[in-house]
Amino acid sequence: MEVRDASPGYAPQVEMRVVPDGYKQTEVGVIPEDWDVAAVDQKGEVLAGKALAINAPGVQRPYLRTKNVFDGRIDTTDVLTMPMTDEQFRQFQVQRDDVLLNEGQSLELVGRCAIYNNEYPEPCAMQNALLRFRARAGVCANFASHLFRYCQQTGVFARIALQTTSVAHLGASRFERLRLAWPTEAEQRAIATALSDVDALLEALDRLIAKKRDIKQATMQQLLTAQTRLPGFEGEWAVKRMSEVADIDPENLSSSTHPAYAFNYIALEDVNIGKLESYSEVTFSSAPSRARRKLRAGDIIMATVRPSLKAHLYFSIAEGEWVCSTGFCVIRCRQEVSQPGYVFQHLFAHPISKQIEALIAGSNYPAISNKDVRDLELRTPPFEEQVGISDVLSEMDAELEALQQRRIKAAALKQAMLQELLTGRTRLVDPIPKECANG
Repeated sequence: MEVRDASPGYAPQVEMRVVPDGYKQTEVGVIPEDWDVAAVDQKGEVLAGKALAINAPGVQRPYLRTKNVFDGRIDTTDVLTMPMTDEQFRQFQVQRDDVLLNEGQSLELVGRCAIYNNEYPEPCAMQNALLRFRARAGVCANFASHLFRYCQQTGVFARIALQTTSVAHLGASRFERLRLAWPTEAEQRAIATALSDVDALLEALDRLIAKKRDIKQATMQQLLTAQTRLPGFEGEWAVKRMSEVADIDPENLSSSTHPAYAFNYIALEDVNIGKLESYSEVTFSSAPSRARRKLRAGDIIMATVRPSLKAHLYFSIAEGEWVCSTGFCVIRCRQEVSQPGYVFQHLFAHPISKQIEALIAGSNYPAISNKDVRDLELRTPPFEEQVGISDVLSEMDAELEALQQRRIKAAALKQAMLQELLTGRTRLVDPIPKECANG
């Protein structure tokens, strides 16, 4: 088993440049003159949790582990117990404002942390897969939580972790010795308040997005099954196979395609639940052998490989030549028979999902065929009602997309604030005069 150890010091590459007035050059970079560089254990007590012991003496006590500590969030929906004596429980108990960090995790997640705010309704302890940081007097625990989250997100913890083949260990001693830049207590509190305000915005947006998704799902269920009808529409719906309302894989590149034919290629990994996240510019001679399905604006591409991941896309780009992988099935709706937006929404609704689950049940390779797609059944109203339903659901999708874009911008703002505030480039309090900072 390979093991890699790393120095606990944090020594980023610092460009040689003129240090501006009011700042100083340190081992961790250029920081304000009234900040100090200190090891973590100078700012708080660090303790590893209790080793798991199923048959140890004591009574069953609840404890937190890595599955309970996420980035900035404690989740207590799955809390386990193990026997502990009263003395052990007192030693490893967590309190409000303790910062809990993942001691053992994958390299990219090691040190993932959150501040504990008594989320569990009764006293609880922690397992040794977690580290506890308890702030000393003069240290803002909320600031420490933001600082440690920044260290995890920027790879500082990964650089000092002890790496095995599968798990990286932060280690209490390495974490204790890690030297970081610390502002004055007043500035710590100001920074923590500013960052917590953005966190609150992100959490509010997450709740709103989840609520809107639930409403959209319920609306789909009602409209696509005729449980609820749009005003002005009546009459019976018909159950039809996909092949009755659309052409399946209508255009494909042949092996005799000119080698210099240039196009934009969409692979399975380029699509994520209704979104085109990337594509490749290729020629036929350089393209993967799966690059065969030609696309037109208004086509629906449905993932037939691992279809439960719902890597489906409504393709709306009219410019250029576009081709997708044979891992997709192209659905081209027939004019005045089926409306593309209506059919596309069906791919995310329960009736189609249930049919797909039945097709791949028990299969070693979760995939469906073109014939399976042709035989999928969907309920179809008259064309005008399909258009109306598609418009309603598309408006809800647009509202969700706008909220998701707001969240992306808020998250980008948070990252920019972290970079500015935790390095002292932007100050939230007036700096202490140099003669006062030096005592």
